[in-house]
Amino acid sequence: MHRILSLVCVLSIIFSAAAEAPGALTRPMPDSWQYAESLNQSLPTDDRWWQEFDDPVLDSLITMGESANFDLAMAYRRMEAASRQMTIAKAAYYPTIGISAGYTRSREDAVSANRWSAQATASWQIDLFGKVTASVRQKKAQYKASRAEWVGSMVSMAGEIATTYVQLRVWQAELDVAEEHCSTQDSIANLVKARFDCGLGAKPQLDQALSLLYSTRATIPTLNTSIKSAISSLALLVGRYPGEIEEMLASHDNFPSYRQLIATGVPSELLRRRPDIVAAEYDLAAAAAAVGIAKKDFLPTLSLEGSVGVAAPRPGDMFTRNGFTYSIAPTLSWTVFDGFARRASVMAAREEMEAQIANYNYTVMNAYNEVDNAISAYLNYTRQIEDYEKAFHAADEFLKLSLDLYTQGLSPYSDVATAQQNLLTYANSVITARGNALSSLITLYEALGGGFSQYDLSR
Repeated sequence: MHRILSLVCVLSIIFSAAAEAPGALTRPMPDSWQYAESLNQSLPTDDRWWQEFDDPVLDSLITMGESANFDLAMAYRRMEAASRQMTIAKAAYYPTIGISAGYTRSREDAVSANRWSAQATASWQIDLFGKVTASVRQKKAQYKASRAEWVGSMVSMAGEIATTYVQLRVWQAELDVAEEHCSTQDSIANLVKARFDCGLGAKPQLDQALSLLYSTRATIPTLNTSIKSAISSLALLVGRYPGEIEEMLASHDNFPSYRQLIATGVPSELLRRRPDIVAAEYDLAAAAAAVGIAKKDFLPTLSLEGSVGVAAPRPGDMFTRNGFTYSIAPTLSWTVFDGFARRASVMAAREEMEAQIANYNYTVMNAYNEVDNAISAYLNYTRQIEDYEKAFHAADEFLKLSLDLYTQGLSPYSDVATAQQNLLTYANSVITARGNALSSLITLYEALGGGFSQYDLSR
């Protein structure tokens, strides 16, 4: 017996590691962002970034999404389920206790017998080599990963609501431009018709003016369809029906400002800030724990089973001294050979851990690239807006001058038509560029993992 226990102790030293050290997970991140020369590399104390747009409607939508978004609700329930799995794993530390009572009547060799019994049973697999501890560690890591995924769902929810909201405002602004230009083009078409009626203009000029007017009007139904679709998308994101939020989205006098001072932090802060990186880290920890669990299957298990109760032919004799029964059965079991199944389980667990290492590396590098690309896109769109605004103002001056010269008979109507087309194009280009700048800014905030830092992802 002493030799067996010694052998068990030696094997426990060899196989009792809970997990293999993953080693170096990823290459060190760069010290700064590639395109962040003009940005602030310190993180804000309050990073609810959507409030920087100073748009109460957007604030309300995200608040509604926090309480009613369906993806968020599903992520929360998955987190709660993972928490219960952790509780189930911890329950293995304790014995299982049960009670039973029964009556048996039997007959053998013309002799009938009665037996009344009641007993309590207990079984306990003692965590001699830490297999239960390793399982708890794995479930705890899985719970933390699901919690990070829940926070990540909130970050994605806020980004998706803000992006859809910006696109809605872009289409609404384009609709305003289209209606305004329809009014202007209608006035100019009436002017051309009046000149035609007086013999001062040609029929092709009138046709060109009407063609431009009708082509602009034709864009309005498409814009209305897009606006309706955006409202429906927002309604789904905030857990409402479209009719419940249409009124709050109808007013669109203010376009969110795209000019902001952005606090990006340094790249290494993404490791604790981005929920997907934190989730990947805990997924890796769970996979490493699984390796330890698979290794511990090579070790013996020590279990303790017992019962205590009473039994007698008559109920009145059950609680006498002769009716008392008990049993206790400590058992040491050890699988000697299983067709190399345990060895394959260890190898499979190691391969899963290697896959999680690769996933962690990819997640970290992808996070850096997302932030850097968003910074580049935001800076480039802000420069593009300046050029489009200059082009718009130049086209506006050209329209005024060409219309004045046309009414004086000093220039052809084709100059007026070209000016109208250019002005409409550049007006929409300015709106689109502003929307792109806002979308890239939202993407940047989302890539930085901001918005919900009040949740401690390490808990």
